[in-house]
Amino acid sequence: MEFLRNGMLTRLLSRPALARSALCVTLLGTSLSAFAVPTFDEVRAQWHSSDWVLLARDGEPLQRTRIDHSERRGDWVALADVSPALRQAIVVSEDKRFYEHSGVDWRGAAGAAWANLWNTRTRGASTVTMQLTGLLDDDPQHSGQRSITQKASQAVNALWLERSWRKDQILEAYLNLVPFRGETVGLSAISMTLFGKAPSGLDEREAAVAAALIRAPNASYAKVSERACRILRDMHAASQCANLGGFVQLAFARPAPATLSITPDDDGLAPHFARRVAAEVHPAAGARVKSTLDANLQRFARDTLTRTLLELNARAHPRNVQDGAVVVLDNTTGEVRAWVGSSGALSGARDVDAVLALRQAGSTLKPFLYAQAIDERRLTTTSLLDDAPLDLAAGGGLYIPQNYDKDFKGWVSVRTALGSSLNVPAVRTLVMVTPHRFAKTLTALGLPLTQSGDYYGYSLALGSADVTLLALTNAYRALANGGVAGATVDLPRRPNTPRDATAGNTQRVFSPAASFIITTVLADNNARTRTFGFDSPLATRFFSAVKTGTSKDMRDNWTIGFTSRYTVGVWVGNADGTPMWDVSGVTGAASVWAAIVGYLHRRLLSTPPAAPPGVVQTRVTFETGVEPARDDWFLDGTQTPIVALAANADAAVQRVSTHGAVHIGAPTDGTIFALDPDIPASRQRVSFERASGGSTLSTWRLDGKTLGHAARVPWLPWPGHHLLELVNADGSVADAVHFEVRGAVARTQKPTK
Repeated sequence: MEFLRNGMLTRLLSRPALARSALCVTLLGTSLSAFAVPTFDEVRAQWHSSDWVLLARDGEPLQRTRIDHSERRGDWVALADVSPALRQAIVVSEDKRFYEHSGVDWRGAAGAAWANLWNTRTRGASTVTMQLTGLLDDDPQHSGQRSITQKASQAVNALWLERSWRKDQILEAYLNLVPFRGETVGLSAISMTLFGKAPSGLDEREAAVAAALIRAPNASYAKVSERACRILRDMHAASQCANLGGFVQLAFARPAPATLSITPDDDGLAPHFARRVAAEVHPAAGARVKSTLDANLQRFARDTLTRTLLELNARAHPRNVQDGAVVVLDNTTGEVRAWVGSSGALSGARDVDAVLALRQAGSTLKPFLYAQAIDERRLTTTSLLDDAPLDLAAGGGLYIPQNYDKDFKGWVSVRTALGSSLNVPAVRTLVMVTPHRFAKTLTALGLPLTQSGDYYGYSLALGSADVTLLALTNAYRALANGGVAGATVDLPRRPNTPRDATAGNTQRVFSPAASFIITTVLADNNARTRTFGFDSPLATRFFSAVKTGTSKDMRDNWTIGFTSRYTVGVWVGNADGTPMWDVSGVTGAASVWAAIVGYLHRRLLSTPPAAPPGVVQTRVTFETGVEPARDDWFLDGTQTPIVALAANADAAVQRVSTHGAVHIGAPTDGTIFALDPDIPASRQRVSFERASGGSTLSTWRLDGKTLGHAARVPWLPWPGHHLLELVNADGSVADAVHFEVRGAVARTQKPTK
């Protein structure tokens, strides 16, 4: 036998004859069954933690999530990353002659064999190498007494292992595979659960406690501290025994963390995003999933949000705001660069992902409303809207919109109305566009509207619909991309896929021209001065287009905007829906937004988009001096060098007068009328009304039947779906709406065709 030729038998002969006979016979009998020795690299490759790890786009760990609940294992720890104190403690307690023997401590083994023969029980003397072979051989007895036959088998295997492995590899594998306490396996797991630190940071006392657990994993704290003290004496650190019992008791009482973190940020940098990815790919234990997140940006966004919320609540008058969320998207690819789902410890509902929570949108929907009105050639950015008290009939009474500052500005241009986020002009615009059509536009942008436009009514102009931060931010990305909406991406593209990750899954919602014009408004600091002043966080030193929003009773505070490269969305509020105190778009979310876009473009240039085909720039003068003269952008054919108020000063809006266009004022598109059988049919009439300024040469046509030229036509309703049209003199359709009549009405004669 090879091990006999190496002189091991000679060492055995130095022991008592009975011990020599027992060990020799046993070793000879078990040598033939030595296990197949794996390589160190194979063992290292087969190891996996009980968690899966979310990685940033550059491979940096962001978040750990436990999957395997049978054992708790951390990442593999290299021997170089183990504190010298722990390496010393392990050798002192488990294998004093580890660096001297070649797998078996023959002095200890002979003594153990002699004792076993006389005392009929197994005694210690297993080396670190022998213990490692048991772990590699999937020995179910990780601890406890073993028979002399089992020890002899381990000895043979240890001899083979030492022939192919280096000592540092043996010690490294042992520290990663050895069970410690309860479900905890490996140095990484015990170090984090017991002491809350990485193995590289363990001091002498912590190292002695960890080493003591190997012999008695589930012993009481008193027995563990007693053995740890003996180890400390062998390490010539007996002074560390003072108060050791209390230290061990506190360590055992330490709550086990949900995940095993190697770095300080690893435990909470992207928990909500990790849950989203887990639901998408279902990673296994030990998996490492690379995401699109930027680790430095994620950390900056989280810290900026936390700092802002602390500042809001640290002032003389706390603002009662606890929660927030941040999303950063790459404009071109839709990849998520940052996803902060909550304010962490500041939040009363830290597990709620505010990025995906439904909240009222506030004024953040206004850019889409005006983009649709411009695309439909109902308005230009120089069209004048009356910011004055307005009462609109609604299902439950009157809808009376108010501005944020409870003030009215009078006649203002669309550019000023959008830039300064005035409410009444937006509602007047929605009257033209209709809630039904506007809701379809919002749905096309990917906003998760749960009801039809008629359900929200005119309040939809002011953001009464519930949306998510992710969907809203991605809708603004559509404006940044020239009116094309696409899906977001949270995992890297597979090889050989197009640069635009959303290719084949995009939808054009606005024309490039309308998107460009709205972008110029959102980037115009002069346009927002009526509400925000010249010096606000929205005024960046580089190109950016941004909009704020605040929902009813200050329950939600938004700032969404984009640069030439990124779209950033920020929400601030309370997860339980309680109102904030005096927190506006500028004082709340805007400061977080400004800090993040500033960080993104600290070294990256952001330039305005180039004007697309179909837009022209014209010098505009306002005849009555309502606003200063300026250069403004128009859809080609809608430019108006001189803007004047209509003769009828009560008109709700100064319309775009191109091609003699006329519009239907009532009913709005998608309206549903319900007939009451208890009311006489003659009293249930629907009025068809032409919008102010419409040409009297236009003709009403209902379901193909001509009704006349009057500005207002009463109609006796008939159940069913109907198409109402305004037809120009040349036979072309100027405007059309669909509406429905429900219910039954007693009539003796059907309407004529």
